[in-house]
Amino acid sequence: MQDFWNARYAENEYVYGTEPNDYFLNKIKNITPGTLLLPAEGEGRNAVYAATQGWTVTAFDYSTEAKNKAELLAAKNGVEIAYSISTVDSFQVAPESMDAVGLFYVHLPEEQRKLLHQKCIDVLKPGGTLILEAFNPRQLHFSSGGPKNPDWLYTQEMLADDFKDLQMLEIQEIQVFLNEGDGHKGEAAVIRMMATKP
Repeated sequence: MQDFWNARYAENEYVYGTEPNDYFLNKIKNITPGTLLLPAEGEGRNAVYAATQGWTVTAFDYSTEAKNKAELLAAKNGVEIAYSISTVDSFQVAPESMDAVGLFYVHLPEEQRKLLHQKCIDVLKPGGTLILEAFNPRQLHFSSGGPKNPDWLYTQEMLADDFKDLQMLEIQEIQVFLNEGDGHKGEAAVIRMMATKP
């Protein structure tokens, strides 16, 4: 899998563009900047945007090509991000050290998904916010990106269970038009979620 993502990110163009995810943009602008964790951040579009808005950003991915492009994008925008190479299993962030966590199209097998989601809960400070966007099972009818394994797609029930220790602010499955580079382009079925840690 690491080889797959390294090969994908080795292209000169940014696979998912350089602009932040729309849902992330709309939500993060209403939160006072602090510390932000972005797991599986890819080429850095969300991390760099957040850093330009005053956030102290920690990000990781297991693709070295993604890290290189993220750091290049950060340099072009005159900001710094703390970006490491890590897996879901191995990444470590101090408990209750993050004001926000952003998960964007992080699709994983069940065991890894539950592990990552629990770690995200653990690193949030009380009062911290989690923002998530991913594909839901209806995405299998569209060609705008995402995994083809239905077990890797997220439902409201699945996320409500994974994040039952958080206070759900909103969760919805909707159809949108994505324009995030060549990787996410066209009609799409997504799930959006925002929650806070009591």
